[in-house]
Amino acid sequence: MFASTVFPPGFMRASFAVYALLQKFLMVSGVVFLIGLIGLQAGHAGLIDGLKTLLPSSQSADAEEEELADAPVADATPLLTPKMRGALDYVSKRYRVSTEALEPIFETAQLAGKDLRIDPLLIIAVIGVESGFNPFSQSVVGAKGLMQVMPRFHMDKLPEEAGRASFLDPVTNVQVGAKVLHESIRRFGGVENGLQQFGGALNDPDRRYSTKVLAEKQRLEQAAQRFRI
Repeated sequence: MFASTVFPPGFMRASFAVYALLQKFLMVSGVVFLIGLIGLQAGHAGLIDGLKTLLPSSQSADAEEEELADAPVADATPLLTPKMRGALDYVSKRYRVSTEALEPIFETAQLAGKDLRIDPLLIIAVIGVESGFNPFSQSVVGAKGLMQVMPRFHMDKLPEEAGRASFLDPVTNVQVGAKVLHESIRRFGGVENGLQQFGGALNDPDRRYSTKVLAEKQRLEQAAQRFRI
């Protein structure tokens, strides 16, 4: 009724070989499974730890996220010393200038003072006397900015690619003005003579300009001392 199919001898031998190989594979898999199961029951934590290392730990990931969140953000601007912070508070109240507007001025004075070895409060005192912290101040002879720098004499002190308008930039003006002040002090042999030269009053026998600046510096120092207490 049904015709029987007769396979060639080569096909039959190949089939038996595949079947035998499959049996061996299943036997080996079963043995490995039993060994692993026995190892777990016997308390071989090394197998478990090995598996754990392959999986991400949610707790460690959370801890890393918390560390990143709590990590302090680097501040791009230099921190003012307590002395400079106290002087800033005094200047803000006396000249009625916001602390936000004064901070870059004080930071620049602090850096310039460190680089040029000048008391930064002396730079701040000069600014107070020269312009009253008005960055757009200009004298009748053409002196400009916070420290009343004369552009025609000090273009060489400007940063590269800066133009004449940069003298009205508060940071640039303080950078240039501090260099001029440093040159005057060094060239004329001391703070008082340097201040007189800076103020264009070198021949004044009463030294009124240097007296005025140093009096302002003393007030700044007293304010800074109160702030630190």
